[in-house]
Amino acid sequence: MDFNSSGGGNELHNKQFYQSEESKPLLGEMSAPTPPEGNNIKLGAGPCKRTLLHCSSGMRYKLLQEGDIQVCVVKHPRTFLSKILTSKFLRRWEPHHLTLTDCSLASATPTGYMEAALSYSTIEDLQLLSWDNAPKYCVQLSFPGGTVLLQAANSYLRDQWFHSLQWKKKIYKYRKVLNNPSRWEVVLKEIRSLVDMALTSPLQDESIHQAPLQIISTLLAENTNLSSQDHENIIVAIAPLLEKNHPPPDLCEFFCKHCRERPRSMVVIEVFTPVVQRILKHNMDFGKCPRLRLFTQEYILALNELNAGMEVVKKFIHSMHGPSGQCPHPRVLPNLVAVCLAAIYSCYEELINSRDNSPSLKEIRNGCQQQNEPPLSPSPTLPLSPPPSIVNSSEILVELERNNNTANARRKGPAGSDSEPNLIDCLLVSPALNALSIQLPAQADRVLGCFALILKMLSDYDDWRPALASLLQPIPFPKEALAHAKFTKELKYVIQRFAEDPRQEVHSCLLSVRSGKDGWFQLYSPGGVACDDDGELFASMVHILMGSCYKTKKFLLSLAENKLGPCMLLALRGNQTMVEILCLMLEYNIMENKDTQLQIISTLESTPVGLHMYEQLCDRQRELKELVSYYCKPTKAQTPHDADLARLLSSGSFGNLENLSLAFTNVTSACAEQLIKLPSLKQLNLWSTQFGDTGLRLLSEHLACLQVLNLCETPVTDAGLLSLSSMKSLCSLNMNSTKLTADTYDDLKAKLPNLKEVDVRYTEAW
Repeated sequence: MDFNSSGGGNELHNKQFYQSEESKPLLGEMSAPTPPEGNNIKLGAGPCKRTLLHCSSGMRYKLLQEGDIQVCVVKHPRTFLSKILTSKFLRRWEPHHLTLTDCSLASATPTGYMEAALSYSTIEDLQLLSWDNAPKYCVQLSFPGGTVLLQAANSYLRDQWFHSLQWKKKIYKYRKVLNNPSRWEVVLKEIRSLVDMALTSPLQDESIHQAPLQIISTLLAENTNLSSQDHENIIVAIAPLLEKNHPPPDLCEFFCKHCRERPRSMVVIEVFTPVVQRILKHNMDFGKCPRLRLFTQEYILALNELNAGMEVVKKFIHSMHGPSGQCPHPRVLPNLVAVCLAAIYSCYEELINSRDNSPSLKEIRNGCQQQNEPPLSPSPTLPLSPPPSIVNSSEILVELERNNNTANARRKGPAGSDSEPNLIDCLLVSPALNALSIQLPAQADRVLGCFALILKMLSDYDDWRPALASLLQPIPFPKEALAHAKFTKELKYVIQRFAEDPRQEVHSCLLSVRSGKDGWFQLYSPGGVACDDDGELFASMVHILMGSCYKTKKFLLSLAENKLGPCMLLALRGNQTMVEILCLMLEYNIMENKDTQLQIISTLESTPVGLHMYEQLCDRQRELKELVSYYCKPTKAQTPHDADLARLLSSGSFGNLENLSLAFTNVTSACAEQLIKLPSLKQLNLWSTQFGDTGLRLLSEHLACLQVLNLCETPVTDAGLLSLSSMKSLCSLNMNSTKLTADTYDDLKAKLPNLKEVDVRYTEAW
C-alpha cells in the first residue's frame, strides 16, 4: 500500500491549520465546535470541525443478529422481475430462523430456499417492496439470477431487518476494502464514509460505533509505516465516533504513540480531550482495559509538554471536577488516582525490578538512624526544687512522689548499669534521606513531578478529599518511592491537607489500615522514613487526631508505646500540642513506669509552657482530690449542687465518662449546661433532684448516646418528657412519681423503638 501520497484537499487543510506551535490555545480556552448547517464539511476551521451527521429523527432500531422470518426465492432473468413480483400466484413461503453473520445470511435449518448461505458480496440491491399488489412487509434482496423476499410480521420488524441487512452488507464491504488497501487517498475517503454511515444509521446499538473503530484499529495495527500527517488525518476522521465510545485497545496504542511523538499537535487537545474526559467519567475498571489508563496517562503528559505546561494540566483537572463545589461524576476521582498511581509506579519500575538488592523500609529506617548524630537537644537537667505533686487521675487519692536524688542517680548512672536508659537520650530524629541517593532518569523525573502535582491538586477539593484519603490510606506506593526524598516531599502537601481537615473520615485515614502496618502518621513522624521537618507535620497530625475525643486514651496508649521519644523531643522545643499530650499521659496514668513518669515531668519542666501546663494539671488534680474528700461522707449541708458539679467537671477531662449518678443531690436544670459536655454519657441518674423540663430538652438535643435515664421523683412534666422522643438510643426510662400522662406515655412508646424497660408507677399512665 502506498501511504506516501495524499489528497490535494487535505494538503490545503494541513497548510492552513498546522502552522505554529506557539499559537495553540490552552485547554481552558477551548470550546466544543459548533457544527455548520447542512452537510457541508469545513476542514479548514480545525481538525474537529467536521459536521456530525447524527441521525436525530425517525425510528430507532436495535441491530438484529438473528430472527424468524418467511423466505421466498424467485429465480428469473432481470426482464421478468416486475411481472413475476406483481403476479397473484407467488411461489410458496418457507419459515426460517436466519442468522446475520459477519459475511453472510444463513439459516439455522439449511434446507429449501436457504440450503446455501447468501453472502453479502452477492447481494446487488436491497430495498423495500412498496408498490401495489406487492406482498406485505417484504424486503427484497437482489442477487445475480434471482430475488430473495423476506416477509416480516409487521412493518417495524420489516424495517429492522432492512436496516440490519443494509448495515451488515456495508460493514462487510468496508472491512474488505480497508483490509486490502491500495492508495492512501482512497483509504482516507473510505474511512470518512464509514464514519458518516455509522453516525447516520437509524440502528441504535453499541456495535454500530464499535465496529468501524475495530476496522480502523485493525488497519492501523497492520500498517505501522504511516506518517504523522496520516496519523492526524485518521484521528480527525474518526473523532465523531469517539464522542460516545471508548477507543478499542489497538486504537489506544495508536493514540499513545501519537501523544508521545507529537505532544504539541492540536489534535491532542481538540480530539483527545473529550475522549479522555469520557474515559474518566464513565470507565468502571482500568484492570479490564489497561490501555485506556495508559492512554489517559500519555494524554496528560502530552498536555504537560505544551507551552503552558502544568497550567494546562490544572485546567484539565478543574474541568473534570466542574465549577460547582461538588463533582457530579463519582468515577472521576478513583480513575484519576488510578492513573496517577500507575504513572508513579512506572517511574520506579527499574528499581522495583531489581528489588532483590534494594533495602526494605525497615532497613532504610535503621540505616538512616545509624548514620545520625546524637540528639539535637541535650538532655535537660532536673530542677533543684521539687515540682508540685501530681495526683493520679485513676486513683485520685494517691499522689505521685519522687525523689530528686534518685532521679538524678538514674539519669547519670554508670555505663553498663541495669537502670533504664533516659528516653530523652534515645530520641529519634529525622532520618538523613539524602543518604539514599535515588536518582531517576530525566523523563521519569518529569513524569513524577507531573502526577505528584495532580495528587496535590486533587487534595485541594473539599468534596474529593475524603475519598482521596481513603484511597491513599493503604499507602499504595512502592517502597522505593517512599524512600525517595523528592517524592515524599511532594506528597507531604497532600498529607498536610489531610491533617488540616477537621472531618474525622479524612484525618483518621492518616492512621494505618490495621495494626502492625505503617500509615502516613508513622511515615511522616520523627524517625519515619519520610520525615524531613523535625516533626512539624507530626505535631499537626497529632493535634487533629486528638480531636477525636472518643478514642483519646487508646490513641495516647499508641503514642506512649511507639512515639514517646518524638513527643518528648518536640515538647522540649516548646510545641504546645506535645506538651498537652505529655500532660494527658500523666493525667490518664498512661505510663505505669515511675521512671518514665519522672522523665516526662522533667521534660515538661524544661520549658516555660510545659511548666505552666504541668502546674495547672497539678492544681486540677489537687482540687479534685479535695472535692472527693469533702463529699466522701456528705451531710445535708454538704449536698452537691449545680456549682459543685460545674467545678468537678471542669477540674479534669471527663470526655470518656459513661455513667453518672446525681441522685439525691440539689442539682437543677441549670446543670444540663455541664452534662451536655459529656458526649459519651450512656447512663444518667437524676433520682430525687430538682431537674426539670428545661434541662430535659437540652439533654435530648445533645446526648444522643444516652441509653439509661432515671427521672424518678423529679418535677418533669409532659412538656419536657415529649422531647425524649428524639433520643432513639434510650432503652431504659424511669418516670416513677412524675407528672406523666397516658397520652405522652403512648407517644414515647411509639417513637422510641429501643425502649425495653419503663417505670411509670404512681403516674397517670400507671
